[in-house]
Amino acid sequence: MQKDKGQATPLYMTAVVGLLFLALVYLAFGQADITRNGTQTAADAAALAAAQGSRDQLDVADFLDDLEGLVVGDVPYPPNSCGQAERFAALNDATAQCRELADGRWGFTVLSTSRKSMGNSIIDGTGSQHAQARATAVVEPRCSFDPAPDETAAPPETGEPPEDGEENEEGEDEEPSPGTIVCDRQKWDIDPDRLDLLPAMADLFTVRLAED
Repeated sequence: MQKDKGQATPLYMTAVVGLLFLALVYLAFGQADITRNGTQTAADAAALAAAQGSRDQLDVADFLDDLEGLVVGDVPYPPNSCGQAERFAALNDATAQCRELADGRWGFTVLSTSRKSMGNSIIDGTGSQHAQARATAVVEPRCSFDPAPDETAAPPETGEPPEDGEENEEGEDEEPSPGTIVCDRQKWDIDPDRLDLLPAMADLFTVRLAED
């Protein structure tokens, strides 16, 4: 009996050492996963911030001459949009390399790198490695534009010259409406003389994560 116990002790020790080793492996991979997940969160937040910041820098009033182009997203990239990406990545303890999309979509791709390494563990090399993650966010139109009929053109049968804009109560010429913006079930009849009633860019465009 004592001989059997003596033979069993090394087996128990081997099993315990093996279990401890597996636990350390799981902890190492778990730590790495936590770092990678945090870096992915940083990349997602940074890309969304860049896209939203780019959208919100624009003003509908600056596009009254080309509302049709505006509602489909045919707009120039505002400057310094990627600054928002760097700020939001920093809030998630990461850095961000941000660039504008060049495939026809209005959006940004961000490569995020964790500031901290994945930590020392039994896995060689993790002490100096930093997690990286990539995310892309796009600005997509939600609306359409219905241009107003050209009421200033002279009727062909009369040959009359084009009419000036209507006068308001103060005798000033009113600028004609270029048309109507339709977003889902909401409509905006664009009045160039009432810029305070124009929709916000957030009404016209949505921001979402997308594939690279």
